[in-house]
Parts: sequence; structure tokens; C-alpha cells
Amino acid sequence: MKGLELSRAYYDQYGEAMLKEKFSGILPLIAVGLCGSGSECYGYDDEVSTDHDFEPGFCIFLPGEDVVDRQTAFRLERTYASLPKEFSGYKRSPVSPVGGSRHGVIRLDEYLTEKTGSPDGTLDTVAWLKTPQYALCEAVNGQIFFDGSGVISSVREKLRNMPDDVRRKRISGDLLIMAQSGQYNYNRCIKHGQTAAAQLAVFEFVTHALDCVFLLNREYMPYYKWSFRALCDLPLLSELHDTFELLLTTENTDSLAETKYYIIEDICSSVITALQDQELTEAICGDLEKHAYSVNDGIRDPFIRNLNILYTV
Repeated sequence: MKGLELSRAYYDQYGEAMLKEKFSGILPLIAVGLCGSGSECYGYDDEVSTDHDFEPGFCIFLPGEDVVDRQTAFRLERTYASLPKEFSGYKRSPVSPVGGSRHGVIRLDEYLTEKTGSPDGTLDTVAWLKTPQYALCEAVNGQIFFDGSGVISSVREKLRNMPDDVRRKRISGDLLIMAQSGQYNYNRCIKHGQTAAAQLAVFEFVTHALDCVFLLNREYMPYYKWSFRALCDLPLLSELHDTFELLLTTENTDSLAETKYYIIEDICSSVITALQDQELTEAICGDLEKHAYSVNDGIRDPFIRNLNILYTV
């Protein structure tokens, strides 16, 4: 059973009744679900994932102490901790009186601050530009099973929609690094006989190409160890999965280096086509650097446009 399914089933069988019977007064103020850190929040968990932090449980999100006081929160934590310790063959980890790190009672403002730096999920321009994609992904992943006030659902929807100027800035930075590392430095490192440096260039190229592909899909790239898994689910450019993997896992001998260089160029060509299809660039060439500056030139907000093109990378 997947972690999200396990969590929802546990809530449906035990959590919902517990909240309705013992905490009906605060039901309109709280939300319940499973989101945040952990492969189960993405649906990427498998048998290996069950070796740690995999258990029946869910998150109960509370508003601030001015709305739900500390005493009520403490009673809720104690009651949550007393729910059945085993479910569908999985055991729960011991929960302290102040709740678990991923499950249990969580103040919504603290959760959002951890993920976005903002207690209500409202990001200013600089925060949008600087908050890592994986953190934004953790803020909006998983599922909300119940939302009495609608607050967390509203915040998650707002965070899913990165402003277009911010998206352009992030893409332009990725494109410039891809141009420098893949189209330029990889070949030069090979010519210098620096095969390790060449592989570092490949790493830089793939890292920023992945980031760019997620942005072109208007999705957030998750924490790096799940990025390739998440790539497979994207509607646009998911076919690059195998070529990215080949670049990262092969050596840089003379014959392979030439092949890898042409693969890099093919990837760049695919990205350029996507940029043109989305009308993000006016450049007409195969040079990603020119496309990077064209994407940046299309930013409407002069403050964002005039920031260093590598501001977000």
C-alpha cells in the first residue's frame, strides 16, 4: 500500500471519528492531510521506503494560538498519540506529547514558514526568486483530506502558480548555465584532457536542464533524489530521462565524449523548441546563451528583468 493511501485509510477509519467526536468545536478551523517531506508525500514510495518514517498517520494543521489555544492543541496531540498503534500491518512510531516531526498536530504558520519562509504562504518578489523549487514542491505536494476553513487549500493553490516573470528569470538562469557547461565547457574540458572536469560540466548541465524542464512544465522539481522519478510523469520533455541518465553514468573517453556532446546539443535543441512553442524566446539559433537573454528580455517587471541573469541559480 502506498503511503498516501495508508494515511487516508487510517484517517478515514480512526482520525475522522476522533475529530468529530472530541474536537467538533474546532473542525471548521483545521485541516487534515499528508504533505511535506518524504517519498510517500509524492507517491514515490516503494518497499525500500518502508525502512524509515513510513507509518499510518496524518497531519492535523491548526491555525495560530490566537485562534486555537495551546491547551486545546495539547489535548489534540495527546488524543492523536492515543490512536491505534498498528494499522494494515504497519506500526506507528512512538509519538511524543508534542507530536511527531512529519505527522500529528502542526501549526500551519510554522509549516508554511519552514517550507516557504512565510507564515501565510505569501511570497514577495525576492522570496519567489530565491525559494528553492524542492521547498515549494513540499508545500504543495501530497493530499488534503479535510479542510474546514479552506485556508490551506487556498494557500497551496496560490503557491502552485509561480508568477510568469519569476518563471522566466529562473528559466533564463538555467539556460545560461546549460550553455556554459554543456555547449561550451564540456568540449573544452575534453580537449584539455580534464575528464573529471568534463563530468562536472555534465553534472551542471543536467542539473539545470532538469530544473528548466520542470519550469517549462509549470511544475516544481522535487528534492534531487526524486527528480528523475518525477521527470517521468511530466507531459513535456519526459523523454529526456534516458539521455540525462546516459550523460551522467557514462565515461568521457574520446569516442564517448563526441557522442555525449551531440546528445547535449540534441537536448538543447529540444529545449529551444519548447521555448519557442511557449513564446518565451525570440532568438532564432541553436545557442542557448542567446535564448537565455531573450527569455530574460521578455520579463515585464523591470526590477526582475534587471537583476543579474544568474540571480536565481
